[in-house]
Amino acid sequence: MGRLDAEPTDHRRACAGCREGSATLPPLSMAFQPILRCAPEGGTTLYAYEALVRGPNGEGAGSVLAQVNEQNRYLFDQTCRVRAIEMATALGLGATAAALSINFMPNAVYEPRACIRASLAAAQKAGLPRERLVFEFTENEAIQDPGHLLRILACYREIGFRTAIDDFGAGHSGLNLLADFQPDTVKLDMALVRGLDRDRVRRIILRHAVALCTELGIAVVAEGVETRDEFQALRDLGITLFQGYLIGRPGFEQLPAARLQV
Repeated sequence: MGRLDAEPTDHRRACAGCREGSATLPPLSMAFQPILRCAPEGGTTLYAYEALVRGPNGEGAGSVLAQVNEQNRYLFDQTCRVRAIEMATALGLGATAAALSINFMPNAVYEPRACIRASLAAAQKAGLPRERLVFEFTENEAIQDPGHLLRILACYREIGFRTAIDDFGAGHSGLNLLADFQPDTVKLDMALVRGLDRDRVRRIILRHAVALCTELGIAVVAEGVETRDEFQALRDLGITLFQGYLIGRPGFEQLPAARLQV
């Protein structure tokens, strides 16, 4: 498997900068949004919570991300991972069967095994099995080195984490990434989900996307589900995992209940 402390020379300066505190971060906290599994035969179970960065008083992610730059990006990525694990377990995640989905920034990962040590240590301290951690990245992020991303994903899978592509269908990677690496989960971009009950073209696109993922053994999450009509149209396409306001809004520093809103 290799050594977690194996750190290539060209990455040592960035890693040292994080360890020695040469980068500063904006104040940040976390919100958590539930993902619900709805079985075809009826019945629901809590599938996961996605950790979402927030300001210290619940300010939106944009206000925090606007303060992330080349100097503090690595430290920001590491801090968000650890903060999400620590806060979610302190709020009682361990008493559920839900996974914890954490966004990461591939361009902030200098060497996968070195950069994952803090997350592993936080999970071990919190008693959270690594198979309950899902690391997701957004397809919207411009990946500087696609080969490096593939190495990160392969490393995380080898360690025992799950992986996910967020905002699938909206960004730079698309089918090219699926051809080279099949994540555990694909999260459909909410722009494809919005209003699909009234949009024949969107339903056709999503039907084929779901069939593709199913054949590849990839779970599909529908994001941004807001209406019962959208929910039913997605169920008719065979989707069983749902995230959005219909299921539950993000809870600032809390694990909100997941339920279908009527």
